[in-house]
Amino acid sequence: MARGIIIVLDSVGCGGARDAGDYGDEGADTLGHIAEACAAGRGDRAGLRSGPLALPNLDRLGLGLAMHASTGRRPPGFACKAPTGQWGYGVETSRGKDTPSGHWEIAGTPVDFDWGYFPFTTPAFPQELTHELIAKARLTGILGDRHASGTEIIERYGEEHLRSLKPICYTSVDSVFQIAAHEEAFGLERLYDVCRTARALCDRLNIGRVIARPFIGERAGQFHRTANRKDFSVPPLPGNLLARAATAGRQIVTVGKIGDIFAHRDTGLELKGKSNDEHVDLITRALRETGDGGLIFANLVDFDTEYGHRRDVPGYAACLERFDARLPQIQGALRPGDLCIVTADHGNDPTWKGYDHTREHAPILALGDVTPGPIGERRSFADIAETLAAKLGLPGGAYGRSWL
Repeated sequence: MARGIIIVLDSVGCGGARDAGDYGDEGADTLGHIAEACAAGRGDRAGLRSGPLALPNLDRLGLGLAMHASTGRRPPGFACKAPTGQWGYGVETSRGKDTPSGHWEIAGTPVDFDWGYFPFTTPAFPQELTHELIAKARLTGILGDRHASGTEIIERYGEEHLRSLKPICYTSVDSVFQIAAHEEAFGLERLYDVCRTARALCDRLNIGRVIARPFIGERAGQFHRTANRKDFSVPPLPGNLLARAATAGRQIVTVGKIGDIFAHRDTGLELKGKSNDEHVDLITRALRETGDGGLIFANLVDFDTEYGHRRDVPGYAACLERFDARLPQIQGALRPGDLCIVTADHGNDPTWKGYDHTREHAPILALGDVTPGPIGERRSFADIAETLAAKLGLPGGAYGRSWL
């Protein structure tokens, strides 16, 4: 029996979303703009990379054609005319441009409600929420209380946090309440406990995620976040692909932050590393160990957290090229009959204004047991779940349509 594999390249959008203007993102195009910047020499960085964006393995699957289909523009550096995979792009129908919405829709359950968000004010959080958090978590106060980049706010408040041990609380355009604290001075478990308290308080505001953001370092210029991030998410919508696979008794392996995104519901064996490279290692391990009929669901987050939010074009380009170089290892670990789908959950255009996600189409590339060719525009990311459900002999869901 076939196995199903989903690999989400976090934030690797391909532009073109018709409703991008509703989110202030009209014209955003993560992959296209990176390719154009690299072709113009703006993706060069000494000791890291130089020259046009080179993704030959993804291009052979049809990535360049998917990008062209999404935006109508031919991306520089992509030239494959006879792809070996199936290629197309997905249109997000969920409200929002955040990680849970994208992943839940990929799993077959689009978000048809409005998340809660915090306003672009300082302070950003309702006074009642702040007072309750301080009281229930036994804090002396909080720092930040505004929209901010995670790396910037740690630099700004890190030293004061070390003096006062007040956690740094901030948000973004996503439905999120983030709490940063020093992993050693404040304590990792204490940070997690504060986040659990915040999670309960944020439920009534319909906030999608509370995220623990531990960091280390002794002073500004030395602070950096650790790999012990932890997301406290609202439970996923019922009927998603993971739930269907679990009900059918299938083996499930999730890699990266999938467990956090789905609140550890029906996420099977959870494997988590510290980088994209480690997560590719874990994907290949899962491919060796997962039995027939199993489902592997992986997220590679470095594109988003390390380079998209930091608006780092050379870093993002190099990260894409590193994954591309490792893609043959994943292909080589597939068994006859396996269906592997590579996609994205949203965009995060490093050439764009601000530091937040961008509303974009997601490329969809299918490899393994496929007949090469176009799958066209998929009107929902949920088509991915329904295609894999059909392949694995699982019940269909309420949304999406298989392209098999």
